[in-house]
Amino acid sequence: MKVGFIGLGVMGGPMAGHLAAAGHEMTVFNRSPAKAAAWVVTHGGVAAPTVAEAAAGRDVLVLCVGNDDDVRGVVAEALTVLPLGAAIVDHTTTSAKVAREMAALSAAGGRAFVDAPVSGGEAGAKNGKLAIMIGGEADAVAKAEQVMAAYAKAMKHMGPPGAGQLTKMVNQICIAGVVQGLAEAVAFTEKAGLDPTLVYEAVSQGAAQSWQMDNRWATMAKGEFKFGFAVDWMRKDLGLVLDEARANGARVEVTALVDQFYAEVQSLGGRRWDTSSLAARLMKN
Repeated sequence: MKVGFIGLGVMGGPMAGHLAAAGHEMTVFNRSPAKAAAWVVTHGGVAAPTVAEAAAGRDVLVLCVGNDDDVRGVVAEALTVLPLGAAIVDHTTTSAKVAREMAALSAAGGRAFVDAPVSGGEAGAKNGKLAIMIGGEADAVAKAEQVMAAYAKAMKHMGPPGAGQLTKMVNQICIAGVVQGLAEAVAFTEKAGLDPTLVYEAVSQGAAQSWQMDNRWATMAKGEFKFGFAVDWMRKDLGLVLDEARANGARVEVTALVDQFYAEVQSLGGRRWDTSSLAARLMKN
């Protein structure tokens, strides 16, 4: 397909690379032109100077940008040039509200919009092993899946526009609680004078086992927090969760508390530390 890709950051750059490797005809745009130029040197394709030029003539336009306002701006510009029948696939983590707005706006102009937030972090993007939660109309989702297959480990159509973003909120609720539990466990291990390696070997074989434990226990115990998804990004995502919960009446007390803990990590200078840095606030004394 003819694919445009907007946003070549930590996640978007590798994802676009998998699309190029899969044989799609790529045009890319990044707010920092140097990053787009470097991507083209590595992967081929064309670096466009504007969103509109990246979107013109494309079958599918993929977004991996920062927030709701970024998505609104990109979609508004892209819809002026995207061919009728084209699909916009948004991998940005946003509110469900903006996903519904963009779907309605796109449909009114004869295009489709699919919200498709991802889980798996930088490693998942680089290895082409992302889990993708999808909201949108069935025909548009089927078209999007042909593109997303290049970097997906799993794809699940969750329902109408916005359902993908709501599912990503569930994902972040789960992560927040698990990582806080691990942080407390690591800190307790330290205070109790136990060997963290032996503790991991003992408890990871039972009901306490999780992906977070297998991949972050050892580095948390060492105070190493340089493994991908940043605290600033997690706080943005948890803010979306809390906003949605206020609207739908869901009780997310633990999530709200962990969000406050991440604010404390930010105050320690950990804005770009990864999410496992919840341990830092417990092990600082």
